[in-house]
Amino acid sequence: MTDVLDGMRAHYGATGLTERLKAALAAFGPEDQQLTPQQLGVLDQFHTRGLAATAELAALAGVTADTSVLDVGAGIGGPARFLAATHGCPVWGVDLSEPFVDAARYLTERTGQSGQVSFQTASALELPFDDGLFEVVLLQHVAMNISDRARLYREIRRVLKPGGRLANFDIVLNSGEPHYPVPWARTPETSFLLTAIATRQAIEPAGFRTLAWQDDTEAAKAWFVQMRALGPPPSPNLGVVMGRISLSLPPTWDEISWKAGSAS
Repeated sequence: MTDVLDGMRAHYGATGLTERLKAALAAFGPEDQQLTPQQLGVLDQFHTRGLAATAELAALAGVTADTSVLDVGAGIGGPARFLAATHGCPVWGVDLSEPFVDAARYLTERTGQSGQVSFQTASALELPFDDGLFEVVLLQHVAMNISDRARLYREIRRVLKPGGRLANFDIVLNSGEPHYPVPWARTPETSFLLTAIATRQAIEPAGFRTLAWQDDTEAAKAWFVQMRALGPPPSPNLGVVMGRISLSLPPTWDEISWKAGSAS
């Protein structure tokens, strides 16, 4: 387990990230100029379809101003800031990468949301929260880096209130194995894709009842086609964080699903 965690930290290490972000964001104005989550959406959404996907997942989960939300695998905080700005809800985020968390805090200061959105460095398998704190847990493109899915979903269930909801947007395995490197892993040692059926079979025994299950593969394919047709996005973009991104959807992982489950 330690080797896997070290591999994930290395993959998402992003040394000097906050300084790179400061330099890139100069395109939007001086350091003291407040930014909006929508402006940052070009570089802080680490998943297929970006802000649109986050908005759809929040709607699926029924997020409102009164909803306490935990974003597991929060990256540099894009979805958390977007949900807080759009719905007025408080959001907590955790990520295994300390540089990501530092960057998330910096960007949240730049959007003036530090009183509403907070971040901690932590593992998804050992969440630093008491039992039953949150109404919604958001999980977007995270589980494919986690080998112990049963423990992941049990830990999420632990921090949810009774009747709370897990909103999960995941890449799932269709057939065969991906050709590495892929965006979430350089080698197979840190990639743990499951099929859609196996994913559901891992979630439900943790204490969840499925409320919605949506296959979003075709929308994802259309998004990739559109992004390739548009060419390299203007700076700043996700490349500031992750380096060069290959916009392709290999046939071995071309099924992408949405899930929302209620904690029983």
